[in-house]
Amino acid sequence: MSFTEFISYGFVQRALISGILVALITALLGVFLVLKRLSLIGDSLSHIALSGVAVGLILNITPIFCALPIVMLSSLGIFKLSKNNKIYADSALGIVSSAGIALGLIIAALAGGFNTDLMGFLFGNILTVSTSETILSIVIFLIVIACLYFFYNALIATVFDENFAKTAGVKVDKINTLLVLLSAVVVVLAVKTVGIMLVSALIIIPPTSALQIAKKFRSVLFYACAFSVFATVGGVYLSFIFNLPPSALIIILNLIILCICGLIKYGKSRKTN
Repeated sequence: MSFTEFISYGFVQRALISGILVALITALLGVFLVLKRLSLIGDSLSHIALSGVAVGLILNITPIFCALPIVMLSSLGIFKLSKNNKIYADSALGIVSSAGIALGLIIAALAGGFNTDLMGFLFGNILTVSTSETILSIVIFLIVIACLYFFYNALIATVFDENFAKTAGVKVDKINTLLVLLSAVVVVLAVKTVGIMLVSALIIIPPTSALQIAKKFRSVLFYACAFSVFATVGGVYLSFIFNLPPSALIIILNLIILCICGLIKYGKSRKTN
């Protein structure tokens, strides 16, 4: 099947639009999270999303809309816990992650076990994205891009050196709060693309690949976005051709890109030595 014929289907168009937008914002935010060593926040928040999705399915509410406020509140909880001198950031992530899984399992049990819909959110199914979810993707994409544009310098200063950012007049706590809230929104949106179990990979792998070959920060952002979009479009196309899970193929393509970038970096280091 040609790519032109492939994109002629309505459900494929919705999947590609949502997938590309999710790929772009996860890559952009992922760069900041990876550099700030908070990349595993995606994993923790995705586990919380399990609880929100389960509640949505029980109440017959669109799961993403139900999960969104729950995950956003949880992201604030992570930020508050990480600010506690007695609790390290990774410990805060682990606490919230464990709570999310436990609550999700309890809610699923009360609902009569894991049904087909819940399993779809666990492992993702981008080809079933609805029109309302596509519109939500567009809205969230615009919000994230606007926030990154207006707070770009403050985010960079906070990510690389919080002490310097404070002396420069940056309101570090507010910028960190903005970052975790945006992460929460993006994680919920990405759940439908790659699923709760794989969403952290979409946040971590493209930025890590970009960091292997890029020398400037803006180049890192560009490469991360390019790699993420390529893997998403390629994963959806291959899944349609070979009847394989799109979420798994998206992650596999991202891993292949990471390996290639690693080899390029290794080759350059060998030449310099």
